[in-house]
Amino acid sequence: MSLLAQIARLRSQAHFVLSRGVRRDRQRLVAGLRAKRVRQAKQRIGIVFACCMLTFMMMGARLVQYGAIEPVITGSLGAVSRVASRPTITDRNGELLATDLNMVSLYADPRRIVDADEVVEKLATVIPDLDWKGTHSKLQSRSAFQWLRRQLTPKQQADILALGIPGIGFRPEKSRFYPGGVAASHVIGHVNLDNQGLAGMERYLDQQGLSELRELGMTSDVSLEPVKLSIDLRAQSIVRNIVHESMVNYKAEAAGAVILDVDTGEVIAMASVPDYDPNQPSRTLPNGSVDKEYEKGWFNRMSNATFEMGSTFKSFTLAMGLDAEKITLNTVVDASRPIRMGGFTIRDFKGKNRPLSIPEVFQYSSNIGTAAVADRVGIDGHREFLTRLGLLSKMETEMPGVATPTQPRTWKKINSVTISFGHGVATTPLQTAVAAAALVNGGHLIQPTFLPRTPTQAKLLSRRVIKDKTSADMRYLYSWNGVRGSGRSAQVDGFHVGGKTGTADKVINGRYANDVNFNAFVAAFPMDKPRYIVLTIIDAPVAGENGGRTAASTAAPMVKQIISRTAPILGVSPRFGQPEAPTLLVDY
Repeated sequence: MSLLAQIARLRSQAHFVLSRGVRRDRQRLVAGLRAKRVRQAKQRIGIVFACCMLTFMMMGARLVQYGAIEPVITGSLGAVSRVASRPTITDRNGELLATDLNMVSLYADPRRIVDADEVVEKLATVIPDLDWKGTHSKLQSRSAFQWLRRQLTPKQQADILALGIPGIGFRPEKSRFYPGGVAASHVIGHVNLDNQGLAGMERYLDQQGLSELRELGMTSDVSLEPVKLSIDLRAQSIVRNIVHESMVNYKAEAAGAVILDVDTGEVIAMASVPDYDPNQPSRTLPNGSVDKEYEKGWFNRMSNATFEMGSTFKSFTLAMGLDAEKITLNTVVDASRPIRMGGFTIRDFKGKNRPLSIPEVFQYSSNIGTAAVADRVGIDGHREFLTRLGLLSKMETEMPGVATPTQPRTWKKINSVTISFGHGVATTPLQTAVAAAALVNGGHLIQPTFLPRTPTQAKLLSRRVIKDKTSADMRYLYSWNGVRGSGRSAQVDGFHVGGKTGTADKVINGRYANDVNFNAFVAAFPMDKPRYIVLTIIDAPVAGENGGRTAASTAAPMVKQIISRTAPILGVSPRFGQPEAPTLLVDY
């Protein structure tokens, strides 16, 4: 074989060997890459699986958390709190005045409503006064929650459940119920749909911390202790009926009355008419508007309004002169001619035109004689005395919304003169009754309360404002006027009623109206040892007893009716026999 052939054969063999090695290397390389890709794929699948497991675990944990927490439903009315309870309210004898009833309210989840028209039609078969347009609008909203009707009856709930409407549900709620209706509306007050106190003692309870407990959810499952008030439901119902009948019979704009315990300051009964039913605090007319006339009944004239109390203030003026020792019961003042001062003329109504003793000043309700007493004390002493009796400052009591008295910014002599007989200072009727109680109970001013109070507790809270001798003199004057003066219209056989009328010209558009009166009568009984003050008011009466429109013909007969019907209930025993003329209770 030639050398060239051998070289060619060797080259061929070398090329073959080299090609086999390259193929083996390439195969090994490909196999390695495939194995690596498989490992990477497995790792990726493991990571994805781990992420999915972690995600599902987090979702499960969140669902468990949501299941453990009570849901908060929100909607157009905001957050809906847990069912809140209020304490039962009773009168002084345990008679029920206000309590909670378990109710349900209807709501909807508009997202689950299939046919809003059909839902409205079905609900209207159970709720006749349903607002079709408003309900339809709520069902088509984008919110998750909408109230449809608050406080349904159990029968309405059962009937709606029978309709089988998807997307609606019920939520338990509390509804406040007042068994007495209008009887004590201004004392008890009322609540709104969410059971929050808006007026009267209901609002007072919220101000004492009940609203904070509700926000914390602490009034839902806890049975709250009943709250006892000082009022007597029996006397309260009588007083309310009498003032309402008097307003109607005398064709007046308004009327009111209060019975006050002179030794404890407890309000036994208080009524103001027009009033309202706390079970229905607002009323809607057929056209959907609010009844404004009905809402006027919300105004409590006994503690939330001030009036010029007229001649009832003569009680305080004479007490001031007696306490300052500027006069005695035997003092005689000149009331023979009118007083002219600063362009004004002070006259007496049916004046005697002669000098009068202090009992006669009280009996004949002499403006001239009363002004003479105020003049003896002086302007500063006059203002200080009325301040001492609490007649010029805001009254302290549990009732919310108590009005603040008004007085002249600067007291001049003409102011002192007119204030002496009840013009120029406006106070609430309730605080007038409180000041009158201090005149007859021995001289102790006791702030009024609508909660029970014992005589011992009252003694700790009281403060002396007049001397005991002054109080005895005032009992004598009240008795004198009850037997011989305008108080005869309030006299009740066996109960020895004393008091003072007040007939004031009503202020209309900033001026005194000669033909419109605001009348009042403040009385105490029994006068040998007074236990109760009764004060009545009547606003703008047209005609009272025997056609008269003064306090003796309107406010005094109201007192007579109240005492004759409530005195036996309050434990005051009558003493019959020939009434004796009043005598001085303190010897000089």
